[in-house]
Amino acid sequence: MALRPVLLNIKARDHEAVGRFWAEALGWSVRGGTPGVTTCVAPVGDPAWPDPVALWIVVVAVPEPKTTTKNRVHLDLATTSAAHQEELVARLRALGATPAQVGQGEVPWTVLADPEGNEFCVLEPREVYRDTGPVAAVVVDCADPRAMARFWGEAVDWTLHEVDDDFAAFRSAEGVGPYLEFIRTPDAKTVPDRVHVDLLPYPGDDKAAEAARLRALGAADLDLGQGDVPWTCLTDPEGHEFCVLAPS
Repeated sequence: MALRPVLLNIKARDHEAVGRFWAEALGWSVRGGTPGVTTCVAPVGDPAWPDPVALWIVVVAVPEPKTTTKNRVHLDLATTSAAHQEELVARLRALGATPAQVGQGEVPWTVLADPEGNEFCVLEPREVYRDTGPVAAVVVDCADPRAMARFWGEAVDWTLHEVDDDFAAFRSAEGVGPYLEFIRTPDAKTVPDRVHVDLLPYPGDDKAAEAARLRALGAADLDLGQGDVPWTCLTDPEGHEFCVLAPS
């Protein structure tokens, strides 16, 4: 049994506006959603679901605004040259992104926030991300990357590419799409994640059995007041929220 990362879930007060921002930011398209509740953003054309290359984005309406606390999950965007990085930053700012300070100091990447304050980075060109598409990585702050690598390595079917005391990185077994990275940070988790990953079982696998397997690995149940829904809300051993979706 294994699970596939398939969605990046972003909370927003105005899900339509944030969905439009991310569609324009990535060169993707808004692909509907549930009126008044969600906006789905996916690559242009007619990509398969689940997408073998990209994590689609679903922006979910919530009543509360983002706190001033930095998100512990964010996107890194890839660029192909210094000129591309400069052009992308300018285009994102024209779309409504704003500069963000997260204690980064003098770094070669640019830290921005989307229209509701969700931080993300526009990276300088890096060879490792040359074929990921617009999203280089989904980055998770954590206290122990090695422990996260153990849990997530059992939870999902992606391949572990690198792990040490400060960093762990996964990518799909096909070697396509973005990386899932865990970076050691000194700050502790204090508020619910505004951004999280949704996982999908393979056809024929049982969602309840997958959730039970994750609990045995150290996941815990999460009650967000979601009520009777077809997905299961859990947290990993460091408290990062994620959902197990019903098999498609």
